[in-house]
Formats: sequence, structure tokens, C-alpha cells
Amino acid sequence: MTQLRIVVADDAVLLREGLVRLLEDADLDVVGQAGTSDGLLALVRTHRPDLAIVDIRMAPGQGDGIAAAEAIHAEFGDAVAVLLLSQHLEPEFALKMLQERDGGIGYLLKDRVVDIGQFIEAVRRVAAGEQVMDPAIVRRLVQRRRADDPVARLSEREREVLALMAEGRSNQGIADTLFLSAKTVEAYVGAVFAKLGLETGSSDHRRVLAVLAYLRNR
Repeated sequence: MTQLRIVVADDAVLLREGLVRLLEDADLDVVGQAGTSDGLLALVRTHRPDLAIVDIRMAPGQGDGIAAAEAIHAEFGDAVAVLLLSQHLEPEFALKMLQERDGGIGYLLKDRVVDIGQFIEAVRRVAAGEQVMDPAIVRRLVQRRRADDPVARLSEREREVLALMAEGRSNQGIADTLFLSAKTVEAYVGAVFAKLGLETGSSDHRRVLAVLAYLRNR
């Protein structure tokens, strides 16, 4: 299997070095690191990595991680996946980024890095073209829903499945998380889309975008 090539951008040196160490310990190839958005863009243009891990809010004078992520997408499209890290919850920006790209995009709170296994899993999933959204954002969006929201008609298990879909999990990923069979999860997914009036489509990414669009408008 080809080793993933990654660049890391964060203005906090200790955190950046820590991320690089975690990635290298997981047998991932960090081809460059930067402390500014300009440095990040230069690294991406030079190395054409599979994934860029980007701090959303860098210190004043160090550039804007959000703008850098958008510039990477504008210049390289889906060829370079982007995993955004944030100190604070910014759900509206997260949803905007996730809806602008069909895949290869993720948004995690920096606290999530503490769980090394989940963080490395998220890195691999985003690099593989999936969408990954921090569970805290999903919870925030679900809590916003109106009393007459169709989500209220879902069973507790169906809401769990919806939350995992919104995180970008595949049916098999949901099955593994909830300790259910793939066939059972497929039935729950069908029930969720039926109750929400959403088309399932043939693409997992399109499915997630539909769920996110629904949540965004609550």
C-alpha cells in the first residue's frame, strides 16, 4: 500500500511537532511542515501531498488557515485532501467547507487529537476521499432543531445512525460503531431518509451532503 504523503501547518510549534510525531509513528510520511499559510501553500505546490492538515486560525501575521484551505481546493481540486483543525467549535464554517467539497475534507477539534487512534483513522479517511466531521458539531446541529423538525420523528437508534452519517461514516462504519449488522444498518438508513424525505442516491458522499444540508437549515 502506498504511504500517505502529508504536510502539516500550524503556527504553534509544539503542537505542530507533536502532530508530525504522531503521524510518523503511524507510518505516515510527513513531507513538510509550515507555521504560516504562505508556507503551507508553497509546500503543497512543491510536494503535491495526498493530505494537508491545517490549523484554521493561525496567529496574527501568520496567515489564515481557512483562506489557505480554500486556495488549495481552488488550485488542486480534490487532488489534495484537507483536514482542518480548530481550537474552538465553528459549525457554520465547517458545514460550508463540507458542502463545497464532495469528499477529501474533514473538520476536527484539536481536542480530538488526544485520542490518537481516532485521529489517525480520521487522517486516513479524509486522505481516502471521505468526509469527516467532528461529533461535537453534529451534536450542536442536532440540538438546534425546531420542535416540529422531522428529526423528532426518528427513533433513538435512527438518530444515532443519522449522527454517524453526518460524521461521514459509511454503512459498514456505522455497523462497526453500533455493533450492528450491515443489513440492519441499511434498514435504519433507509428509514432515516424516508422520514426526512431525502433521496438516498448511490454515493455515500452525496448522502452525507444531503444530511448536512438538512441539518444546516434547522
